[in-house]
Amino acid sequence: MDRWTEMELLVQTTELGSMSRAAEALNMSNAAASRHLAALEARVGARLMQRSTRGLTLTEAGESFYQSCKSVLSDIKDAEAAASATALNPTGTLRVTASLSFSMQHIAPLLKEYTARYPNVRVYVVVSNRYHDLIDNNIDVAIRTREFERDSNTTIRRLAATRRILAASPGYLNVHGAPQNVEDLAQRPLLLYTYANCPNELNFRRGDETRSLRVQGLLESNDGQVLRAAALSGLGILVQPKYILYEDLVAGRLVSVLDDWDLPQLSVNIAFQSRRHMSAKVRTFIDFLVAHFDRMDYHRKWTAFDGVLPVASG
Repeated sequence: MDRWTEMELLVQTTELGSMSRAAEALNMSNAAASRHLAALEARVGARLMQRSTRGLTLTEAGESFYQSCKSVLSDIKDAEAAASATALNPTGTLRVTASLSFSMQHIAPLLKEYTARYPNVRVYVVVSNRYHDLIDNNIDVAIRTREFERDSNTTIRRLAATRRILAASPGYLNVHGAPQNVEDLAQRPLLLYTYANCPNELNFRRGDETRSLRVQGLLESNDGQVLRAAALSGLGILVQPKYILYEDLVAGRLVSVLDDWDLPQLSVNIAFQSRRHMSAKVRTFIDFLVAHFDRMDYHRKWTAFDGVLPVASG
């Protein structure tokens, strides 16, 4: 910092023709300006300015040093201006990771609008149902859906909460009927997500009542879209977050069962590296996604009981 100040002082004194005016421009006292100039000359081992009847003038060494300082300061100011421009106009590659279901339903459909707004950002979507380490995998933004967030080394911003529900196709229910109670599920073909927390144990709550049921899936998969497709075909009853099934419930392709019972909810979070100065590409994408979720009222829709809620009018 002292070197920066000393270089600025030399340049300002030369261009303003007076150390007192240079000190005023740099918001320092005349005494402080004299100390800075003396320190600069001591460090470079040469006299840079000398007094004459015309005031302070550069020595031969000072003239050469002044030109170098002016060039360095100009380069730094240009770099700062470029950084500021980047902050206002995001550029570069944005690496986003999310599950296949979230990527298909809530990232890919938004990219046309986002990239139209920020055309200098290229988006690379890493589809994975496992959670990648952000730093090791050079990830900018991760969407994580879990009961709680364990990683204290990242910054978390909540998008919404979502219920986990049981649902089946109308065709399945027409043939087999809907389960009448939690215990009925033990005799039903279930479609289970293996990356869920304790996938073979369902813990229900209804008011003050609780039920815990050990289950075995007719079909188990590490991807929610496989289970969704199987449920749509009438294979059985799936257990999935409502954010994956909401459009199917609205359209009547799936019907929720035992909806008066609640499974532990999940939190849909944005995770990103903790940084004092967030890059523009990360900031704009996060703000864009949060605004979209608020506009679509997903938290209300995904946490509602009794099937689905209609989109709020007005």
